[in-house]
This record gives sequence, structure tokens and C-alpha cells, in this order.
Amino acid sequence: MEKNVGGFDRPLRFVLGATLLAFGYRNRDRTVGTLAFVAGSDVFATAIIRRCPVNALLGIDTCGSE
Repeated sequence: MEKNVGGFDRPLRFVLGATLLAFGYRNRDRTVGTLAFVAGSDVFATAIIRRCPVNALLGIDTCGSE
């Protein structure tokens, strides 16, 4: 699988993912908290593995040439 997450996108995903995870954990007894935790997990995972299926579907590559 080819990497398609990098540059400015990767740190942004780390921050957004961590924020959603924290919000979801603090509100885990509510539906919005559960949804935020699941979304945060996905965003954080795409930053770690540097592969996003939505980016691949749309043809977006923020890695550039490494």
C-alpha cells in the first residue's frame, strides 16, 4: 500500500485525532462521545500508518516526493 498522508496533513491528523479521542473519552457515557472516540481513533490511525482510504479514493496525496 502506497503512503498518501504526509506534510502538513500528518501533524494535523495527530492533533485532531488526539483531541477527538480526549473529547470522546471524557464524554464516553453519551452517544456523541462514543462517535468522537471512534472518529478520533480513525483519524489518529491514518496519521500513524500514513495511509488514508478517503485520500486514495479522491486521488489526494499529501506526501509529496520523499
